[in-house]
This record gives sequence, structure tokens and C-alpha cells, in this order.
Amino acid sequence: MNLLSLKSINNALAVLHKLLALAQEQGVIAHVPRVKLFRTEKSAFDFLTFEEAERLINAAVPEWRTLILLALKTGLRHGELIGLQWGDLDLQRGKLKVRRTIWQGVTGLPKGGRERTVDLPGSAVDSLKGHRHLRGPYVFCREDGQPLTAGMTEHRLEGALSRAGITREQGCITWHDLRHTYGSHLAMRGVSLKVIQELMGHATIEMTMRYAHLAPEARESAVLQLSLASAPTLRRTSVETPEGHTGGT
Repeated sequence: MNLLSLKSINNALAVLHKLLALAQEQGVIAHVPRVKLFRTEKSAFDFLTFEEAERLINAAVPEWRTLILLALKTGLRHGELIGLQWGDLDLQRGKLKVRRTIWQGVTGLPKGGRERTVDLPGSAVDSLKGHRHLRGPYVFCREDGQPLTAGMTEHRLEGALSRAGITREQGCITWHDLRHTYGSHLAMRGVSLKVIQELMGHATIEMTMRYAHLAPEARESAVLQLSLASAPTLRRTSVETPEGHTGGT
């Protein structure tokens, strides 16, 4: 008898979860029951190249373009994007406050239980200004102002990926991969892992270390700074000690 691998079982469960989410979206069921996947070996994460990210943004239909752009440019988790409200934004200063997440219709604190502030690039600010609506407090919502569901967003991302011609042999790109794209692009631009940790809301630096291998040039550049011939000379200064003696710092 042939036994299915855990990966195959998880793939089937993922399809079941999508069907349940669609059933909730169409009002067949009130809540999506939890579909727990089996623990398998952790696979390497996927992310889009800079060129693929721009193609995906351009391929998205106008109604959903801001959501996809914000996922790529802020690294917010899927539930954090759905839970984002206009009151969390300071477009004049280019800041975004992550205050809540919505998972399977339940609103709670962001993962880790802590709020965080994320800086918005100009492209995200401009897109959010053009996305303004009067349907309620949620930035991304349905026509009646209610928060989006997982089924709604998954279908839109899949459509944009298809139009952009972005495919992967090992499977489709997910919303979480857009978050990985954000972290990967920051690392590739030479942003420090500590800053990436703060921006992405990782509880520990170990979670951020997955991006370390993407910035070898940044590490090499940092070491080269130690060999610069024009390095400034440190000068000892004298300070007054509590006893009235002078000492160096």
C-alpha cells in the first residue's frame, strides 16, 4: 500500500482550508475551522527578485494593487494587512503603526503581542493616498466595510502572479513569501539585521538570521572600512573625575 507523504497530506489540507475560506466568504459557514498541518522539515523560504516584485505590482488590478504593494514594501504579515486601519497611518510622516492582526475572523494583537512602527517608502504613501475610501475604518475591506477574508486575498494574489508570469516549480508564491521578499530586499540593500528584526517584528534575532546570507557584500564592505587609509585618528580627551583628578576617555 502506498502511503502519502506528509507534504502531500499538507497540500491536501491547504486546499481544504481554501475551500472552507471560500465557503465562509459566500456565507455558507460562519467561521473557518482550524486546519492544522503536520510538522515537516523546514524548507528554504522563497522571495521575489526586485524585477519580479515590480512586475507583480504592475500586474495587479487597481483595486488590489495597494494591498500587494504594501505587503512588498512593509513586510506586514497577512493578518496585519487585513487588520490595518486608517488610524494606524501617518501619511504625512510616512509612518505605519502595526496594532492588530485578524486571523480567521478573530482580531488580536500582532504576533509577539507587541505593536511596532514601520517606515513607509514614498511609493507606498502615494498608493495609500490614492486608495482612500469612505467604507469604514479598515484600509482594505469589502464593500460593506467589513474586513477581507483569506479566500478573497489569495485569489487576487494568484491572479496577479499569473498575469505577471511569475511561477515557481516548487509551488505558488504566497502572501508570506511577499513578507520574505521585504526582508530579503532589505538585507540585499545592506540594512542591518537588527533593524530588519525591528521592522518585521521578529521576537528574536535568530528569526532574522535567515536573511544574513543575502548580504555578503554588505559584510565585506563593513570589514573593508577597517582598512581605509583615511580612517580618523582617535584623540584622548581629559575629563574631571569626582576626586578632582583628570583622566582619559
